Amino acid sequence: MTAKIYQPARTAMQSGQAKDKWLLEYEPEAPRQIEPLMGWTSSTDMKSQVKLWFDTREEAIAYAQRQGIAYRVEEPKPAPRRIVSYSDNFRPNRVAPWTH
Repeated sequence: MTAKIYQPARTAMQSGQAKDKWLLEYEPEAPRQIEPLMGWTSSTDMKSQVKLWFDTREEAIAYAQRQGIAYRVEEPKPAPRRIVSYSDNFRPNRVAPWTH
């Protein structure tokens, strides 16, 4: 029983930069199976449905250590920021010519 502690990525509907919650999810212990009659995907692993949210990474690690859960921490990747100026659209030395 291993757990993964990470900060989930923003959804497409979020525009802010704040990612303040950490998530503890259990790794799947058994592979998923396809149910033959309807074709649905099922699993016998009930811990895959458990998601625990924490305010800080340290709280999530402390919880995993208290409960005796093996864990791995995935650090968040920094989002690349590209600074673009509106006036760059009208520069005379643009790469692509400006058309209407």
